[in-house]
Amino acid sequence: MKIFVTGGAGFIGSNFIHYWVKNHPDDQIVNFDKLTYAGNLENLSDIEKNSNYTFVHGDICDGNKVMEAMKGADIVVNFAAESHVDRSIMDPSPFLKTNVEGTGVLLNAALTHKVKRFHHISTDEVFGALPLNSPDKFNESTCYDPHSPYAASKASSDHLVRAYHTTYGLPISISNCSNNYGPYMFPEKLIPLAITNLLEGKKVPVYGDGLYVRDWLYVEDHCRAIDLILQKGKAGETYLIGSLTEDIPNIEIVEKILSLMGKKEDMIEFVKDRPGHDRRYAIDWRMIKRELGWEPQYSFDEYLKKTIDWYTTHQDWWKKIKTGEYQKYYEKQYEKS
Repeated sequence: MKIFVTGGAGFIGSNFIHYWVKNHPDDQIVNFDKLTYAGNLENLSDIEKNSNYTFVHGDICDGNKVMEAMKGADIVVNFAAESHVDRSIMDPSPFLKTNVEGTGVLLNAALTHKVKRFHHISTDEVFGALPLNSPDKFNESTCYDPHSPYAASKASSDHLVRAYHTTYGLPISISNCSNNYGPYMFPEKLIPLAITNLLEGKKVPVYGDGLYVRDWLYVEDHCRAIDLILQKGKAGETYLIGSLTEDIPNIEIVEKILSLMGKKEDMIEFVKDRPGHDRRYAIDWRMIKRELGWEPQYSFDEYLKKTIDWYTTHQDWWKKIKTGEYQKYYEKQYEKS
């Protein structure tokens, strides 16, 4: 089988390729990636010479390049996206182009090549926010209510993917997942930002009061879920992928990291909150467990420590990243309140 993976040099995409090579060694993988700031071929340096792996440098908005690279693919897995809320607030334009227009280009190519499945990776942020101290969780029937340009662009792409199934009969599936964490995560997101800052002797910026709640999914659990959806999931269906965490606020995440790294709480620096900050996300993953037999396996506390260990032993990887344009972005984004 031949799998066409977009955004495979990014955080989740590269973890997925590692997972697929390990668990499906007979399959061919084409990694199609633009290599924006968050794409890094070092994530895949240990498999770049594998005979069943091919990298193609390209933009999903480039129809001719996509059409050529997708030839012969049985399955498309679309990770490619602009994904950071803060950056979408600064400038929504790249999010609209990549996440909406780019998805449309991929869908057209998938129709032309008659792929057997087009799987689209999405986010729980399309559903908006839940109140704190509430039992409510997002599920497959939750109405869309995106609050950031990033979330709105992903919601738009989800609707477009479903439209191609209804209108053209393209066999699609969608997964909306919670916040991932693990190796190769770009250090602009909370967990790797906190870890790498502390390793540099810097304080950890925390938005507002720090009481924002996210669902934290270890990236390999996410990869296992995608695998099951591709093997057993129904065409046209959406599956929500959640974690084992229960309403852990961001400030508690940072405190756990401080404790595991032997640091004191004076390393926390509260900063100005971002506009439209969603209070709480939580995912009900009972449907994917019921229909496909998936459930998360990795406990947050254990794999948070493993994630800290990974960043501690891979400092060359992230130190190359936290320079230049990233540093300018960081200084602008995390102004003191």
